Amino acid sequence: MMEIFLNGEPRQVENGLPIADFIKQLNLENKRLAVEINSEIVPRSQFDSHVLSAGDKVEIVHAIGGG
Repeated sequence: MMEIFLNGEPRQVENGLPIADFIKQLNLENKRLAVEINSEIVPRSQFDSHVLSAGDKVEIVHAIGGG
């Protein structure tokens, strides 16, 4: 296990966890969202390949539609 920070709060996750699996654990799959790690946006196309590291600062923002 390792510690990351999710939206400013410490959280324990398993080592080598891809973003896609983390999103599934949070029950956020198939949601419109953006993921930023250490102040850099991670493209959705990299969710399966980008692996979280200890100390990562992860921000997940839900996209809200409007008119």
